Amino acid sequence: MEPTTALKRAIYLLDRELAPSNKVRAFQKALATVDTIGPEEIANRAAAGTLTELNGIGASTGAVIAEAFTGVTDGYLAKLEERSQVPLGEGAELRAQIKGDCHCHSTWSDGGAPLVEMALTAQALGHEYMVATDHSARLTIAHGLNEERLSNQLEELAELNQHIAPFRVLSGMEVDIFEDGTLDLSDDMLEHLDVVVASVHSKLKLPSDEMTRRMVTAVANPHVDILGHMTNRKVSGTGRAPSQFDAEMVFAACAKFDTAVEINCRPERQDPPEELLELAVEWDCYVAINTDAHAPGQLEWQAYGCDKAVRCGVDPDRIVNTWTADELLAWTASK
Repeated sequence: MEPTTALKRAIYLLDRELAPSNKVRAFQKALATVDTIGPEEIANRAAAGTLTELNGIGASTGAVIAEAFTGVTDGYLAKLEERSQVPLGEGAELRAQIKGDCHCHSTWSDGGAPLVEMALTAQALGHEYMVATDHSARLTIAHGLNEERLSNQLEELAELNQHIAPFRVLSGMEVDIFEDGTLDLSDDMLEHLDVVVASVHSKLKLPSDEMTRRMVTAVANPHVDILGHMTNRKVSGTGRAPSQFDAEMVFAACAKFDTAVEINCRPERQDPPEELLELAVEWDCYVAINTDAHAPGQLEWQAYGCDKAVRCGVDPDRIVNTWTADELLAWTASK
């Protein structure tokens, strides 16, 4: 295996296991060093055991490079492959029915890879389409897109789709929901998007009645197709308590306005909790099983959401990304 191939695979796998960002950056830095130094010197240093003398190459990255030259099959990369594997449980049959991912980020906002790399990875995983849903402008920490940048992204999407057909990248955005329930994008721009995911990213501790009103107002907006990570909880790392709201009222609104409830597959979110997903099923809500991927390796996380959907009795026919792209677009256009 070429050292650059091994390092790229390590980055993919580190993203897949949600490794700390500094670890991922270390491998990205090593990859840049290898590209700069060139294959001959890298090969010589690997043979001499002096890789770590290069700026940007440490013990772990050096081991991956050296093992690539020597053909080691049970070293760092092999252990990372095994450790980061995403298991397919009771949702295996459902996962086979999923045709796309409706919530993905790229380097246009806070993602770690360009759209083309995300698209090619989704295609390799068996998808027929993905929706580009980078953040809207208000989320400045995530380098969200204003209307000018979104227009530029739409131009890139049009060109990209000419080169990767029949795979399709649908246009979209993860739009911030303001405190009053309005959205961080004009109606004119929202009308140009194929799929709109609306999410709360601020003021997560609003009183229950205010948060309920905020979410219901957003759900009722005819441009909103999917309600993203609805409780905003985080179950790992430092953790974060879920936002408080009247779930019955929110799901009633989702059912009335045909807005899908997202199963957010990120392992640190696992949102919504199963008791809320079961309630959404009782309300006969549409569901979207989305990875919220910010890097190619994270596109494999859909398995987590499929397992949850099966446990909670979600009808596959009510899962919008079991539909073809044309069926999905017909649904979003009819809202």
